[in-house]
Amino acid sequence: MARRSLERVRSKGLDGLEREMVAAAAAGGLAGARVLEVGGGIGAMQAELLEAGADRGEIVELVSAWEPYALELARERGLAGRTAFSVVDILERPEAVAPADVVVLNRVVCCSPDGVELTGEAARHTRRALVLSFPRDVFWVRPFIRGLNAWMWLLRRSYRAFVHPPSALIAAAESEGLRRAAEGRGRLWEYAALVRP
Repeated sequence: MARRSLERVRSKGLDGLEREMVAAAAAGGLAGARVLEVGGGIGAMQAELLEAGADRGEIVELVSAWEPYALELARERGLAGRTAFSVVDILERPEAVAPADVVVLNRVVCCSPDGVELTGEAARHTRRALVLSFPRDVFWVRPFIRGLNAWMWLLRRSYRAFVHPPSALIAAAESEGLRRAAEGRGRLWEYAALVRP
């Protein structure tokens, strides 16, 4: 999956919704900013933000298998000295991850039953802006997620996807002092950008 993710970013770059997320994250300026991409995989969003002017970044993942591909992307983009990769469960060890000016949760809250709590923890780590994407809570997405989970069960894989109420995700971030500044939608995904007043 990590290798395919790198190949997709090499050939196609970010998709339209991800480009909107980068623009929303950069809206307040990126000079001197530290970026934290939680569940970032190869760190494609973080790399874009570094190229757009952020100073340094960190990818936090639960699985170390992403690291060589994240480092490869960073080297290809000339960012190797400005990015780090850590294997940390931010919910279990929040103190192990330093706060950042910009925090990104791209298509990661749906990977955990604790997606709302993860959003709250990401908000606590946010100094300036939090940008997160999540599956739309609409009638055609839920059957898709159920089908995906059934397929994972048939393959004997432990991965399961979750659709958390967007209002609960936003409320978790707002409870940490952030306010909504931008949002956007695609067919399956939507995003929200929240900032500190």
